[in-house]
Amino acid sequence: MYDIIVIGAGHAGVEAALAATRLGSKTLLLTINLDSVAMLACNPSIGGTGKGHLVREIDALGGQMGLLADSVTLQSKMLNKAKGPAVHSLRIQADKYQYHDTTKRLLEEEPGLTLRQAEVEALTFKDGRLSGVMARGGLHFEAKSVIIASGTYLRSKVFIGHEVIDIGPAGLKNTKKLSAQLEELGFELMRFKTGTPARIHADSLDYSELTLHPGDEEIVPFSFMNDKLEIDQIDCYLGYSNLTTHQLIQDNIEHSAMYSGNIEGTGARYCPSIEDKITRFADKDRHQFFLEPEGLKTKELYVQGMSSSLPESVQEAFLKTMDGMKAVEVLRPGYAIEYDCINPNQLKLSLESKLVEHLFFAGQVNGSSGYEEAAAQGLMAGINAHRKLQDEEPIVLKRDQAYIGVLIDDLVTKGADEPFRMMTSRCEYRLVLRQDNADIRLTPIGREVGLVSDERWERFQAKQAIREAELQRIETTNLKMDQINPLLESIGETPVNENVSIKNLLKRSKVDYALLGPIDQTRGDIPPEVLSGIEVEVKYKGYIDKQLKQIERFQSLESKLIPEDIDYHSISGLRIEARQKLADRRPENLGQASRISGVNPADLSVLLIYLETKRRV
Repeated sequence: MYDIIVIGAGHAGVEAALAATRLGSKTLLLTINLDSVAMLACNPSIGGTGKGHLVREIDALGGQMGLLADSVTLQSKMLNKAKGPAVHSLRIQADKYQYHDTTKRLLEEEPGLTLRQAEVEALTFKDGRLSGVMARGGLHFEAKSVIIASGTYLRSKVFIGHEVIDIGPAGLKNTKKLSAQLEELGFELMRFKTGTPARIHADSLDYSELTLHPGDEEIVPFSFMNDKLEIDQIDCYLGYSNLTTHQLIQDNIEHSAMYSGNIEGTGARYCPSIEDKITRFADKDRHQFFLEPEGLKTKELYVQGMSSSLPESVQEAFLKTMDGMKAVEVLRPGYAIEYDCINPNQLKLSLESKLVEHLFFAGQVNGSSGYEEAAAQGLMAGINAHRKLQDEEPIVLKRDQAYIGVLIDDLVTKGADEPFRMMTSRCEYRLVLRQDNADIRLTPIGREVGLVSDERWERFQAKQAIREAELQRIETTNLKMDQINPLLESIGETPVNENVSIKNLLKRSKVDYALLGPIDQTRGDIPPEVLSGIEVEVKYKGYIDKQLKQIERFQSLESKLIPEDIDYHSISGLRIEARQKLADRRPENLGQASRISGVNPADLSVLLIYLETKRRV
């Protein structure tokens, strides 16, 4: 007998199980294969544009992914440094085998958490209420709540050319029976598709034809618990396909699973196969690829950018036409994988199902793609499944609070007609929701929930004290004009005609802490991330203030809750389409209703008046 059962030990399942257990629930984590725990089944990396924000938010709330990523980093890069701070995103190359080993050991040693290999075939019910799960072999596990984090294993199929293989990712077993039961319970299932490229032998390449792609000199950790990482980084390499590559693929396009008609599922627009690239972007005479290490104890390299479902022989042939690969040795072929997921419109913002009480869903089963998106959902599902058992209100992060809030709101409110990927462009308040201030935004929430340890909380408070003191210092400390002007002239900035505060100097686009260092004698030993955060706040204050005003208007809609039992069809003045969409999605507040396609401002006005009238009765 358990409080919570988590089905699936991928990135969603791991965060869900750890969160629920650490909050006090007796938790069982079931996986179809213990070798698949926290598996980096596709690319050996964590983070990236938008995704890096999610990892830092998971960490700020007390989740695990950031700490795990820091412990297995092979190379680190801050993406988009040439752009504004709102879109700076951390990405690391990870040792995929060490990531699995470290996570599995962590789960095995977590008090109150049971990890077990078992294939779940059905949910069980008693007196109409969810009561647990039935596993292969007649094993029955009882629980008060269940979280389904099944990833890409539900009725999955792997495609390599014309070959269709009835398995899950990386050659592991799939599962079939749970999908059928979900359909019987009323869940709308969708078929989605993703893919992965070949893995090749590192010693079979001519590196003189490739461009070295090293990591950053200064590594920024994912976790706020780490001040710095000191590692010997592993190099990656950049190369390109060419017209010969493209012609060979085009000549064999009918043998690709994507173009043979075998695949039913919808693929990810933002992660196309090489077949898609040469078809959709026929004007391009080359496409880039990156060679990324899979681990310290293997010679396997991941060929990022060359995902393919062509036959193995064709994959090997086109790889040999590309930079540095004339003698390439393929260790594993690329493939496409198709799987079942649910329509996330059938979930509440807490990630609890609208159809079955105490049943939660997290990760790729909700139509998302990516390890980071899965982990973020898993963390929130674990928190809310535990809180449900304690009769506590769920924790729902709003769009103005976190990228996690944007992710879940977009999935639940707008749904997913293709694998959903988190991007900075999806976030309307991204200047406020930067990755550098994730702890300021979310660690107090994590503390209130109960996931932030005393050590993390003390560390956070100490950092906040340093930050507040520095903000006070730069506002009240003036630098002398005769010291400032030589520095300003050296960078082409207009000189000043009086002594100026450090804060006012930092408002200038070309002025930073590093420039002022020689003449700023009162600055103490302040962590670099505190200084960079303050620079952003000072330089972009006008834009940030505008977004904060937008957030105030946004919050007025989000605060207007809609009763669960509201009868939209009885509200006169609502258009028929709006009635149907609102009745189907059943939004939890007026803000969520405003983001449903087919609900216009006039409908919102009618609904607002109706709710206000009901409130006064």
